[in-house]
Amino acid sequence: MANVMVINMGLKSIRCIIFSHTGLKLGSAALAINTAINDKRVEQDPNEWWEKAEKVMSRAVLEAGTRRIDYITVTASASCLVCMDGAGRAIGKALMISDRRADKEAAVVGEMPEFAPVRENTGMDISASLMLPKILWVQRNLQDVFDRTRYFATPNDYLVYRLCGVFVTDHYNAVKYHYDIQTNCYPTALLKKLGIREACLPSVVKTGTNVGKIEKKLAERIGIDENALIVTASYDAICSLVGSGVTQEGEASDVSGTVTVFRTLSPAGRIKHSSKIYDVPYYTGGEQRIVGGSNNLGGGLIEWVKQCYYQNEQYPYEIMEKDAGESDIGARGLIFLPYLLGERTPIWDDNARGVFFGLERMHTRKDMTRAVFESTGFIDLSIIEAIAEAGVETESVRLSGGLARINLISGIKADVLGRDVAVLSEFETTATGAAMMVLVGQGIFQSPEQAAECFAKIRMIIKPNMENHKKYLDMYGLYKDTYHTLKDLFAARIDILENIRSNREVQIENL
Repeated sequence: MANVMVINMGLKSIRCIIFSHTGLKLGSAALAINTAINDKRVEQDPNEWWEKAEKVMSRAVLEAGTRRIDYITVTASASCLVCMDGAGRAIGKALMISDRRADKEAAVVGEMPEFAPVRENTGMDISASLMLPKILWVQRNLQDVFDRTRYFATPNDYLVYRLCGVFVTDHYNAVKYHYDIQTNCYPTALLKKLGIREACLPSVVKTGTNVGKIEKKLAERIGIDENALIVTASYDAICSLVGSGVTQEGEASDVSGTVTVFRTLSPAGRIKHSSKIYDVPYYTGGEQRIVGGSNNLGGGLIEWVKQCYYQNEQYPYEIMEKDAGESDIGARGLIFLPYLLGERTPIWDDNARGVFFGLERMHTRKDMTRAVFESTGFIDLSIIEAIAEAGVETESVRLSGGLARINLISGIKADVLGRDVAVLSEFETTATGAAMMVLVGQGIFQSPEQAAECFAKIRMIIKPNMENHKKYLDMYGLYKDTYHTLKDLFAARIDILENIRSNREVQIENL
């Protein structure tokens, strides 16, 4: 018998879920998180994270009706920079993964001779979304913050520190600092060139490692026993693959919360290097690799549609689904490019933006909603194509996350992909994956396959309509052509906006 508490901090909310070792959900709670957006800036407040983390932990414990928590773990978005002082307090706001202010710093790092061997050894290029360019941006633009920083942390690292006072990360999160998993080393020469002290980066351990006990006073505040162990999991994309129950080659997981996380497994020797996607070793070792990537908005697109067109509806998601279902396949000739915050996998274009292409006088809210729904399928297909270019085929997809609650979108994805999609019973696969990692790491389960039998149940399988698939392939070709035609104009737009944009910050509670 073992109970696991998972703190799952997504881009739009922080959640706490308590599981038994059998996969039973004992208690849960969630609170929304505010995001500040202005041009390239995307920020959140780590102090808000922690304040709400304590609240959701307390509420989940109350709902579970037990003080017994054996293990506590954290999973959060990767590549978000938190600057911490020596006492573990956040200094200023966190630069979120979609923050693009470090694009110039990324270019500078990419040209350094010291970076060439790092790229070669890790197989990982440089971008503004990663940790070292963000740290360099702080050094160049917020010198006072840089000088006061004792620890440069991801959200996982920050929250684990607040739980037990230990500054540590798992090796998947460490990769975002260009840590070399093969040699277990940070890029020492590059860090020296950048003026970043390696001592300011977290110690690296394997997932499933016990790193300490919960702080006694914190345990008292949230109402649990003080012997709970803090155990490392990893960032959300990795946890969600594990929680989806993907264990075989050819299976993939699409976990669409705020962003879409798409991953599959492949033997290491089959993968060709690709700048479009990531591949890292599977967390239990062996020859399998995790292959795929994440975009900037998945379910977040539906939140945007709700805010634009359905704010006054009592049941907005139900009305959205009804509207989109009353439009036609292909949204009556309307294409939506879903790049509202730029895009990561597979195009890696910070300048790209959202576009409705083909808008006519006849189009209505229904068609625009349908076009956004269909774009979520095109997102998946574009990642599947990038994975295939690396030599890995995808035969079926497991769906979870908030977007999988909308049955029409799941059906659209099956038709767009031309593949079976399995909708999981538990949508919170990021949290279940974190719990599974803990239980495997602590020896409660002997393997991820054994854990998946308890945690990853399939609710339904949707077969594709291949006639619809043919139609969607035509629309998908237009979708890709639209982006490539506009690519240079996106960059030109950014240059123009440098001169005319106001400095007004926009607050979004539910990204």
